[in-house]
Amino acid sequence: MDKKTIEVEIVKYTPKLAKYFYSINAEWVSGMFVMEEIDETILANPQKYIIDEGGQIWFAIHKELGVIGTCAVKNFGNKWYELTKMGVLESARGLKAGEVLLKHVISDCNKADIDTLFLLTNHQCEAAIHLYEKNGFQHDQGIKEKFNGLYARSDTFMKYNPKWKL
Repeated sequence: MDKKTIEVEIVKYTPKLAKYFYSINAEWVSGMFVMEEIDETILANPQKYIIDEGGQIWFAIHKELGVIGTCAVKNFGNKWYELTKMGVLESARGLKAGEVLLKHVISDCNKADIDTLFLLTNHQCEAAIHLYEKNGFQHDQGIKEKFNGLYARSDTFMKYNPKWKL
């Protein structure tokens, strides 16, 4: 398979896809960090903690490989949303599925009534941070002040304003 290009279909959450939301994210988090209680809570019940709260989840589906990636935006109220739980299966990394997925999520957020889209990550996730920067996220002290401590592993705080457009 050509590692430089990938064709994936991006689809929105359905209950049938919930198991992939859990497995893809659990693989990613456990591969670099430790699953925290907040991870387990959200991943085990995305309907309750993402969808029912006004957020959204997307999946990247490859014709041959199946569901290979996922990303969510979690509603924090007052038109503030966290880009969260973004992961790609280790076996599919390098195919640029994460970039396709992120661009789709940003596009959807640009069409929605969102004032602030932010994310929390860790400095060890250098490839992800580069991807976020390349797609309009900027490091932000205000996000750090507001959300520091949400995840024990978070030490990098970024913000994208959907009104900025790519």
